[in-house]
Parts: sequence; structure tokens; C-alpha cells
Amino acid sequence: MMSVMGMIAPPLRRGAYRIDREGVPFSLPGTGGITYNVKLGDSAFGWAGDHVEPCVSTAAVSDMNRSDTRNQGYNMLACIGNSCQVVSGDAKGAKGMVTGTHGGIEHVIMDFPDQDIEKMCIEDKIMIKAYGQGLKLLDYPGITVYNVDPRLLDVMGLKDKGGRLVIPVTHTVPGKLMGSGLGSPDTATGDYDITTSDQDEISRLGLAQLRFGDLVALEDSDNRFGRSYRSGAISIGVVVHSDCLLAGHGPGVTTLFTAIDGSIDIVKDPHANIGEILKIGRFRA
Repeated sequence: MMSVMGMIAPPLRRGAYRIDREGVPFSLPGTGGITYNVKLGDSAFGWAGDHVEPCVSTAAVSDMNRSDTRNQGYNMLACIGNSCQVVSGDAKGAKGMVTGTHGGIEHVIMDFPDQDIEKMCIEDKIMIKAYGQGLKLLDYPGITVYNVDPRLLDVMGLKDKGGRLVIPVTHTVPGKLMGSGLGSPDTATGDYDITTSDQDEISRLGLAQLRFGDLVALEDSDNRFGRSYRSGAISIGVVVHSDCLLAGHGPGVTTLFTAIDGSIDIVKDPHANIGEILKIGRFRA
């Protein structure tokens, strides 16, 4: 367990418009800043926004150079379920939790209580007790683990079934739908997207009901050493940002578990959401 330091990241803009998958220009809210009305447990669809990150978005650097080595280390070491604490500004002392990492923009996303969010400002500093990267499941050598705080494992409802690890998920996503982030050589940072250009297929599969924080199973997805297609592989991740209008994009998934040898089994559970499991976001008392 080690400390890493970030700050609330300002939203960035690189051009007048972005172009959606139908060729239509748009200007919408997106990544960065403090998002007051979007929480874990809310729908990942239907927002007047693009790549929206719930609650608080952070980076180790505040400028546009998010590929800075300091930010790479910050994004890699932070794991879902890590505790974090504001260490500057009017909200100093407020405690929260890491809920995701977002590639491209290279943000670490966090959840805090509403009363603390109201006191926060852009560039307030937040310290994370980074814990979990490098975790191994000794009883399941075929499973590679990324981005998960070991303490989260104790409350996820994991079970053994004949030497296979059974993981609760809300939805199953066909590998053919995985897009932006596919081909990345690094699974310890960022996420990759469920593409949503084919809205009929999204509706048919029930994926329009995805929420921020949902645990999902990605079929035929090998995330052991990067993100690639492999028949029979499976990866389990968390939905960390909203749907998107860009071609090849959609709700983003940060990987937690991946296997190619059948070590992972899944069980459908509508309550398999890290917000509900950890009692944060919309599930906070």
C-alpha cells in the first residue's frame, strides 16, 4: 500500500466540435471536473453528455499533458475500492473511494458524499492509498487480476465452483461489441468501450440498462497483457463512464479479472454493482 497524489482535473477541450458516428457535429459536457448529478447506480445512457464520469474526476497533472509519466503512475497504481482523502481546500479531510480509471483522458474517478462535493474546487489535492496492483489469486493461477483493492474481494460475493471462480455480473457483453481501447498493451490503466452504434443490438441484449458501477462480463475478451479478442476468453470489469456519440465508443469498462482457460464462471445478479456493494453513489445511506 502506498500513497499517490492527484488533483481534481479541469475539463479539457481540443476543438470547436466533435463528430458523432453519424457525421453530425456536437458540443456536450464530458470528462473532468466535479459532476454533481451523476452517481454510481445511475444509468450509463440518456445523458446530454459524452464520456461523462460520475462524481469526481482527478489526474496527477492539471494541464493537457495527461501522458506525463507522473499521471501514468497515478492511473496505474490507483485501484477500484481504494480509499482516498482530500488534503487541501475547504473539503480537506473528506474521505471517498476510487470507482474507476478512464483511458485516453487518463483520469482516476472517485466517489464522495454530497456534502463534501459541495466544498470541493478544481485542483483540490486528493491522496489515494493505492493498493491492489499485482494482486494474485493463488487458488486460481489462470486468472489475471488488475485494478482491484483486495478488500473489495471480500464483499463481492465471489464463490468457488469446482475450481472455477464464480463472479456476479449484471450483464454479459459479446466480444464483437468491444471498441475504443481494444489493442492497448496495458490493462493496468484506463478502460475500453462497449460500442453502441448498433442501437438495435444494444436493446436486444439488454445493455441499454447498464449503470455506472455495474460489474459486467466481456465475452471472448483477453485482457491479460493488453486488450484483445480471443475466442473463449472472458474478462470482468466495471462500467466507469457514460455512453458516447463517437464511432467505436460507448460505456467504458475498467478490467478487474481476466482468464483464457475457463477459470472464471459468472452468475447473473442485478445487485452486482460496486456502488451497491460498497454503499456509495446512489446507494449511500
